[in-house]
Amino acid sequence: MKLKREARTLKNKAIASLRRGLEVFNGHDDHGRTESVLLHLQHSSEMLTKALLVQKAKEVFDKQRGIAIGLEKALNVATASGYLTPAQAGSIRAIDTMRDAAQHWMIVVPEDALFVTARALITTLDEVLAQHFADTLADNLPLRVMPLSTTALPSFDVLVDREFRHIAELLAPNKRARDEARGRIRTLLAMEAHVSETVEVSERDIDRIERAIRAGTQVDQVFPRLVALSSNITGEGPTLRVHFSKREGAPVRYVSGDDPEAAGAIREVDLQKKYHMSPTALAERLGLTVSKCKALRELLGVDEDQANMMIFEFGSQRHARFSDNALRILQEHNLPDIVEAAWQARPRRAR
Repeated sequence: MKLKREARTLKNKAIASLRRGLEVFNGHDDHGRTESVLLHLQHSSEMLTKALLVQKAKEVFDKQRGIAIGLEKALNVATASGYLTPAQAGSIRAIDTMRDAAQHWMIVVPEDALFVTARALITTLDEVLAQHFADTLADNLPLRVMPLSTTALPSFDVLVDREFRHIAELLAPNKRARDEARGRIRTLLAMEAHVSETVEVSERDIDRIERAIRAGTQVDQVFPRLVALSSNITGEGPTLRVHFSKREGAPVRYVSGDDPEAAGAIREVDLQKKYHMSPTALAERLGLTVSKCKALRELLGVDEDQANMMIFEFGSQRHARFSDNALRILQEHNLPDIVEAAWQARPRRAR
C-alpha cells in the first residue's frame, strides 16, 4: 500500500515505540518496568491512530491552537468515521488511562492485568495494521518479542474479584498499605475504559471507592462496568489474541448521583455529566438574571437537595453545578408572582 509521507513516518514511530515497550515488558529489570511499558505502548497507539487519520485525509491539527490533537480526540474521530471499533478504541483508552495515572501520580498493576491489557492493545494494533495499512506486526517484529505470560491467565471476572478482595485486605486496620491499595484501585478504574468512552481516574473517585470497600460494599456495586466486561483469549504464544467485550446477558444496573447505596459506583466524570449547568447557564435557561434565579432557588430549597446541586472542587476553587432535576423544579415555579416573592424575600444587600 502506498502511504502518505506523514502517515508512513507516524506508522514507523508507532512500531518503534511498540518495539521498545515489548523489550521492556520482556526485560528482567523490574524497576520502573510497568511505567515504561505503559509509556511506550501509549505512544505507539497514539502514533498509529494518527497515522490512520492522516492516511484517511482526516484533520489531525487543532486549527485554532495550531497543535496536534490529543489521543482522545483522535480516537473520537477514528471511531466516528468507522475506522476503529468501540472495542479497539477501548483497548487503547485503557492503556492511555493507565499511562496517565502512572505518569502523573502512581499506579500498581498486577502482572496478569498488565499482560492482558498489553496483549489486547497488541491485538488491536495488529488489526489496524492489517485492515488499514495492508501490514501486520509479524512483518515488523520478531515473533520472540511478543509478550508471553509465565503464569496461567485467569478469566477477567476472576481477575477483578481477586484484585477487589486483595484491595480490601490492604485497607484492613493496621495494614499500613493504603498507597498500594489506592494504586490498585487506579488500575481497576483505568480498565473501565474498555467499556466507557469517558474514563478519568480522579482522586475523588478513588476516595469514594476506598470508603465503599472499607464499608464492605460488594464488587458489583463498586465496579458495575467491570463486572459486565469479559475477555476472549484465543490462540497461544505469539499468536495469542485478546479481545474485550461486554458480557452477554450481564445485568445492567443504573445508578444515580443521589443514590447513597451507589456511592462507590458513581464516577467523577459521570457526576459532571449529571450536574452540567453552572448558575449562569441555569439562569439563562429560565430567562432570569443570576440573582433572581438564586432567589428562586433559595425559596424552593433547590440547593439543599443533592439530587439538584453539587459542589465541585478544582484546586482551591469551588463551583456549584446543577442537574436537570433542578431545572425541572425551577421551571415549574418560574412564574412572575413567585419569582417576585422570592426576590422580595431576599435581604436587600444580597440583591
